[in-house]
Amino acid sequence: MSDRFAAQRRALIERIRERGIGELEILRAFDLVPRHEFLPQAVHHRAYEDTPLPIGFGQTASQPSLQALYIQLLKLSPSDKVLEIGTGSGFQTSVLASLVSNVYSVERLRPLSLSARESLDRLRASNVALLVGDGTIGWARYAPYDAILVAAGSPSIPEPLVEQLAVGGRMLIPVGTREGQKLQMIVKTASGYNVRDVKECTFVPLVGRFGWAESTLTER
Repeated sequence: MSDRFAAQRRALIERIRERGIGELEILRAFDLVPRHEFLPQAVHHRAYEDTPLPIGFGQTASQPSLQALYIQLLKLSPSDKVLEIGTGSGFQTSVLASLVSNVYSVERLRPLSLSARESLDRLRASNVALLVGDGTIGWARYAPYDAILVAAGSPSIPEPLVEQLAVGGRMLIPVGTREGQKLQMIVKTASGYNVRDVKECTFVPLVGRFGWAESTLTER
């Protein structure tokens, strides 16, 4: 990790802590994974700001403190198998890989998936599998999952993702309109699932069969 970002990285960790993230394992993961390695060169100087950053193709790398909140809310265990919907830059993927047994991540945009794979390989993240495809239908081959993180806003809860949760498994997903969503926690039960609102948020659209149609992306 480049020492030139050491001060900025530590400042980011302190901001994450101030926002209520107190689990040492999570803070350590955000300290150890170099965010700039997953971002375009043009925004390297902003890599350790606590803000979303553009990564091309109309997509953004999420705000680090929100990613940390996601992970803390899911109460992950080292033995967990996690599905991530929206690989994006691959930064959150790498953080997850340092905390759990296996990470499976789906990204609909091939260039982003390929770029994330290159970054993950540089950091020798050997417990990550990537798939280019429709994230709203999940990745049934490796189900059931102990946790699912959805990094894009959906008009409703995609049923295939719920089906791929293990009983007792947790999913975090932003649900609402294109302009704003509520982050919801879904917990799978033996007879269905429970839903709890967590906070207001705004994410890029979750595009796919059980999300927003791609044709709506240019409609305003």
